[in-house]
Amino acid sequence: MIGAPGTIPYLQLLDERGQPTGPLPPFATDPAQLQAMYRVMVLARLFDAKAVNLQRTGRLGTYPSCLGHEATHVGVGAALRAEDAIFPVYREIGTKFWRGVSPLEILLFWGGDERGSDYAQSRHDFPFCVPIGSQLPHAAGAALAFQLRREPRCALAYIGDGGTSQGAFYEAINFAGARALPMVTVVVNNGWAISVPVSAQTRAETLAHKALAAGIPGVQVDGNDLLAVRHVVEGALARARAGAGPTLIEALTYRLSDHTTADDASRYRPAAEVDAARAKEPMVRTRKYMESIGAWDEAREQALRSECSLQVEEAVAAYLRSAPPGTDAMFDYVYAELPPALGGQRAQARRYPGTGKH
Repeated sequence: MIGAPGTIPYLQLLDERGQPTGPLPPFATDPAQLQAMYRVMVLARLFDAKAVNLQRTGRLGTYPSCLGHEATHVGVGAALRAEDAIFPVYREIGTKFWRGVSPLEILLFWGGDERGSDYAQSRHDFPFCVPIGSQLPHAAGAALAFQLRREPRCALAYIGDGGTSQGAFYEAINFAGARALPMVTVVVNNGWAISVPVSAQTRAETLAHKALAAGIPGVQVDGNDLLAVRHVVEGALARARAGAGPTLIEALTYRLSDHTTADDASRYRPAAEVDAARAKEPMVRTRKYMESIGAWDEAREQALRSECSLQVEEAVAAYLRSAPPGTDAMFDYVYAELPPALGGQRAQARRYPGTGKH
């Protein structure tokens, strides 16, 4: 996948109709693996729609929809090993679900409850990062630790297209390149950084070209192609694990939703552009391919949707039953040992009725 200096390779394995564009990796013909990945894609989409509805009815905080990103998120998740560590932005619920984070934990997080970041599984994965770009240096630091300890682990960091304009992004990939760290950075290019199009972000030919300044490989992949995403990320992780250093992967997808529930994308995004993107969305493409090889049918589809809907509804019920967090939660997860100044603030916050410990 590594091209000549200055060139950026691009990979697509399934076209928009779900037809293979060439030879496929072995996992792409394994029904069990395909069904496992598709299940998480369906769960992510159904959960996403429910979370938006909860926000609209005042039962959840501002929420960033992942509609249209399912193939990228699940393809990345399926490529990782359990011992690897992820450093997400705030939209990657498909990766979180794949790695064992529960829908309840995601709801708690967006409901303002710090317990939503205290994962029962995959505890070494970092929580969602709302500040733009600050997770990249954390990922580089973790990758350095893995390298120094001679552990065969990788750090995988997500960043959005707009986030590649942040200084922390450049600093992290430069450091990773200079030290040949076991780190993979996935740029989820969905076309828009809130209302700012990629064309206004950079004059770079592609966002993957930004890898060249760090002296590391850059690759583009069809982010709506589940098979291609997994294949490219698996290759980058294997390369990192072998000591060959980091890779920057640009996944080309599209945000079919508003940026968050606080946004109205119709104010800045042409409806025709959204309609064109919807025709390339990942769920239909994946299902068509699975049907073409006899790995899926309508009966399985309906059974899966019922199963995932029940899982989401059970998580929502548990979330709505959860006692609200107290003010201590603002302080409990900041430092291992709370500094005296913050200890005073915690004591002051406890004076208000209905606050304190949960």
